Amino acid sequence: PFLSGHFHIVMPDQRGFNRSSKPESEEAYRVRHLVADVSAVADHYSNGQPFFLAGHDWGASVAYAFAFRNPARLKSLTVINGVHPWCFQHAILFDADQRRASQYISKLRSTKATEFMAADGFARTLNMMTGFSAGDWMTAEARDGYLEAWSEPGAMNAMLNWYRASPIVVPAVDEVVKTAPILETPSEAMRVAVRHQVIWGTGDQALRPVCLSGLERFAADLTIDRIDGPGHWIMHEQPDRVARSIEGFLAAE
Repeated sequence: PFLSGHFHIVMPDQRGFNRSSKPESEEAYRVRHLVADVSAVADHYSNGQPFFLAGHDWGASVAYAFAFRNPARLKSLTVINGVHPWCFQHAILFDADQRRASQYISKLRSTKATEFMAADGFARTLNMMTGFSAGDWMTAEARDGYLEAWSEPGAMNAMLNWYRASPIVVPAVDEVVKTAPILETPSEAMRVAVRHQVIWGTGDQALRPVCLSGLERFAADLTIDRIDGPGHWIMHEQPDRVARSIEGFLAAE
């Protein structure tokens, strides 16, 4: 609501989520398709003009990919507790804390994960959410909304396909792995050519602060706003603080 007084905001459900379409195949969640979705929405609303792009978590991953491929379409990129692919992959391989924190990804890639995460009224999915960040913001109404969205036909499998389709390599805690395809990708292909803002809640249990290490290599015009306390669901925990940070960054355009 705060930002809508200053900007025309478009907030689509990405494929697989809530009432958006839910292709069944893992292939449908490869990054090129996700970027194409953003392109189609942008073409519909921006009338060919550059726009501000912001994303959180999976939305941040897609926003980064869009920025790599379409810098001329953007005025700036804002990422909120999300990770640049090179930085994330490097942290998983070489930081023990982040590797431990990322083990849930392997579990979500399992062929049995759909039934596992939906069992007992989505109890494990709810527990995972509160494990990443304080859950005080989740009212009974919000909880019912999530349960309704997850209960949409095909939704849970579609949401898990995001993890299955991701190229991120997550070795076991004690496994020795020295490289991964993302780390072998030319740096130029992962460069953020526009002004880049990162808003980071320091209490994130899924994405540790090490995930920001090395980001300056890929973003020449980088602003990082670290907010002490809130975790992964920072936009729910401190929405006004996040909105003010975004407004200040965009106002400097």
